[in-house]
Amino acid sequence: MLKWPSVAALEAGFGRAPLVDALRGVAGAIRDGALAANEASVVGAASADLHRRFAPSQKRVFNLTGTVLHTNLGRALIAEEAIAAAVDAMRHATTLEYKLVEGRRGERDRHIEGWLTELTGAEAVSAVNNNAAAVFLVLAALARGKDVIVSRGELVEIGGSFRIPDIMREAGCRLVEVGTTNRTHLADYERAIGADTALIMKVHCSNYAVKGFTKSVGIAELTGLARKKGIAVVEDLGSGTLADLRRYGLPYEPTAAASIKAGADIVTFSGDKLLGGPQAGFIAGRKDLVARISKHPMKRALRLDKIRLAAIEATLPLYADPERLREKLPTIRLLARPAEDIHTAGERLLPVITANLPSSVAVEIAPCHSQIGSGALPLDLMPSFAITFAVKRVRGSGAKLEALAAAFRVLPVPVIGRIADGRLWLDLRCLEAHDEPAFTAQLTALRA
Repeated sequence: MLKWPSVAALEAGFGRAPLVDALRGVAGAIRDGALAANEASVVGAASADLHRRFAPSQKRVFNLTGTVLHTNLGRALIAEEAIAAAVDAMRHATTLEYKLVEGRRGERDRHIEGWLTELTGAEAVSAVNNNAAAVFLVLAALARGKDVIVSRGELVEIGGSFRIPDIMREAGCRLVEVGTTNRTHLADYERAIGADTALIMKVHCSNYAVKGFTKSVGIAELTGLARKKGIAVVEDLGSGTLADLRRYGLPYEPTAAASIKAGADIVTFSGDKLLGGPQAGFIAGRKDLVARISKHPMKRALRLDKIRLAAIEATLPLYADPERLREKLPTIRLLARPAEDIHTAGERLLPVITANLPSSVAVEIAPCHSQIGSGALPLDLMPSFAITFAVKRVRGSGAKLEALAAAFRVLPVPVIGRIADGRLWLDLRCLEAHDEPAFTAQLTALRA
């Protein structure tokens, strides 16, 4: 079999050892009578086996769910500048922990500290692999064996069952709850402060909201109290952002700079959510506290590699020019995309999609609302438009709708939508004009 000319291409593409394994499997199938003993059958079966074995499990998809920062689909799309910087770092040796002028070892966080201190107003910055790690490291370094005061209304759980009380326990500190679920006063914090208190921690409730008869204490009030008592205030911003989103017609989300200005000693926030970069967690604040945190043994276990640091370093300068940020940063561009532009895209795509589906499926453009996702601004929705699909009301129409959604998911570039109200919805907010040709070119596969 290895001598057949038609097999040579498989060897060139996959290597001799994998090809031999595949051909042995084919030979076994021939002996068992499951496959015809001819060259075409053998090459076809071996090729299918090799492509299946070497196919990557992580694939590009079209995110038409209506959730821009979709955790399951990789959250933020990063800027072209960041992509180029990451690729360059992958190809070459870099000055990751090397100072060229002095000719000696340096700290890797210095590559992003300059921009982050400028953009946040913090004295110093450290970075780890995500915000959960940042919270854990802060607590472990500053409060192990001591008390941390948190409002009951801020004991959040985020995706993957990440809970603030669990992280505190693993970090070796003791949680002291104050107030009630809906109302916490400054006096509650003051009464809870004792000889073993290390920190007051404020957690931004980014993935839910308590409405009605509520009361919470702001950072400025907390820091005023903490200064008098000689303790520090830490704020976990969760998603976090470096820009005032109102500039782009979006709802306000607290910024790291606002927290630092209000007096927070340490602020933690994410890199792959509203910031629009790769996955990371940032720790910004007082120089002495950041130094203590950076010296903790777990910092090495949680640190960032050169690829993500390069991408972050290329992303941060984009914030220096807020006027061009929408153009340069995909996250801001997608979130701020006008509904009229999305509707126009729907009008372009509707006839192409309709032409590739049976008449039993009703296809139309419908208004909808997109959400930011990843715990950011959960109650704020953005007007958008979707292509919707409804199967005629016949027996088994629900199963047919599920089958249609599955058909979109097995296209060469899978299309991920959502089913609601008896229809399949493909929200077009995240399908930009430059991606439309690749989207429409594969639709002929739906005819099957």
